[in-house]
Amino acid sequence: MSKWQEDRARANQLALARLEKSLPPAFPAAVLARALACRFIPPTPRLAVDGYWRDHPLRADRLARALAGRSGAPEGWRWRLADDRAEGLPATFRSPPAPYREAAHAKGPGFCCVCGQGVYRFGWHVDLWDRDINKNANWHSACVVAWQFWNAPSGEAKLLRRLQSRRCRQSSGRLWRTAEVDHRVPLFQVWRQHRDAPWPELLGYWGLPNLQVINREVHVEKCATEARDRSLARGAAAEIA
Repeated sequence: MSKWQEDRARANQLALARLEKSLPPAFPAAVLARALACRFIPPTPRLAVDGYWRDHPLRADRLARALAGRSGAPEGWRWRLADDRAEGLPATFRSPPAPYREAAHAKGPGFCCVCGQGVYRFGWHVDLWDRDINKNANWHSACVVAWQFWNAPSGEAKLLRRLQSRRCRQSSGRLWRTAEVDHRVPLFQVWRQHRDAPWPELLGYWGLPNLQVINREVHVEKCATEARDRSLARGAAAEIA
């Protein structure tokens, strides 16, 4: 065994001892199994939870949208854009709508600012410990990963390529190295045509249901077609006005 392997084994022994000492009687089995299988064992339950969701961004995406579905949109909320960050409104339609991040609808400490549900120990979404919400937290660990995925899906291009069996979703041909992540329904179209859809449903346009990996030349052609359609729509609107 080389020196670095010995050092890693020693570090893992110490981390495992810390983890076992701080581990509560009730803990998600899948999270613990993943933690113990890591090359470097996380030394705390919270790091184990965070690492689990980072390893499973698509599960985080599904869970965050499901939790948002439980909460529903606050009464009177509408998807709006603004440059004033103090209100918590997004500045562009490319950011997912998140009513509970807005100052007017925030639920306060202990509730997730993405989905609106209670945040429990270790950033978990279910109270396994009968300790009520954690008032020092306002993000679920899963929602952190989901938010990152929605805002930068290209970071998970490798995973999405594998889901598509490395085939271009548009041409059915082989995906090349230059392939890019694309929204099937472009976000400008979501803003123009679907902005009044129910809020939890809106999140699907940023999640896996609306994502695809396509070859770059196909993506360029698709973007050109979308730009042409936008131009024609603006021209038609100007004539009507």
